[in-house]
Amino acid sequence: MRKKILYGISALILAGQSMAATEEEKLTKTLQNLYPSTTFTGVHKSPLNGLYEVDMGKNIGYTNQDGKFFIFGHIFDMQHQQDITQQRLDTLNVISFSDLPLKDAIKTVNGNGKRVMAVFSDPDCPYCKKLEQELPKLNNVTIYTFLMPLDGLHPEASKKAKGIWCSTDKSAAWRDYMLHDKSPVTDKHCDSPIERNVQLGQKLGINGTPTLIAANGRVMPGAAPLEQLEKWLDDNGGKDEH
Repeated sequence: MRKKILYGISALILAGQSMAATEEEKLTKTLQNLYPSTTFTGVHKSPLNGLYEVDMGKNIGYTNQDGKFFIFGHIFDMQHQQDITQQRLDTLNVISFSDLPLKDAIKTVNGNGKRVMAVFSDPDCPYCKKLEQELPKLNNVTIYTFLMPLDGLHPEASKKAKGIWCSTDKSAAWRDYMLHDKSPVTDKHCDSPIERNVQLGQKLGINGTPTLIAANGRVMPGAAPLEQLEKWLDDNGGKDEH
């Protein structure tokens, strides 16, 4: 008798899980029919009753059960002071650091270099230059800088990026240009990864500079002051040098 009761309970649990999955699958099909030009990568129940989280690549929206109404914004858990939406966005936007082609980046080591991060940067981006004023202040970090010129905004950026890459001391040339506006002095032509970096950035969904990537794949767009950079590195797990 006891076994029958346990089997019955198990069946009810499985049925409930199946029903929940069916609701999400049904809504996914509804959304695909309603909005055929949009790619939906996931549908999940949100913390709010009757509201579903809809993942669209690296973006998030919220909709009701029939998919006719959408809310775009952030949901906050006020009791625990947590941004629920941002937590999900951080998860969706994770980039595998181990898959980055570090040989295509300029390597700069501060202190013992134990913490690790990558930066996608444009030599003519004013916010990149602002960030570069803060990066030398970081202690014990290895920084891999991927030169990713945005030619649509800065027509001369690719030429400057290639000149920096072809310099004898790439890190020094990058620092001299970004901090002191000193153009690289080189007549040397070399194979550069600049085009590959641009393609890599597009593949990773990076459409602005600077964009920072921590060792565990967390992403932070834009320049930030030293205190914020330190907290971000520590919160996101600066791992041993690659």
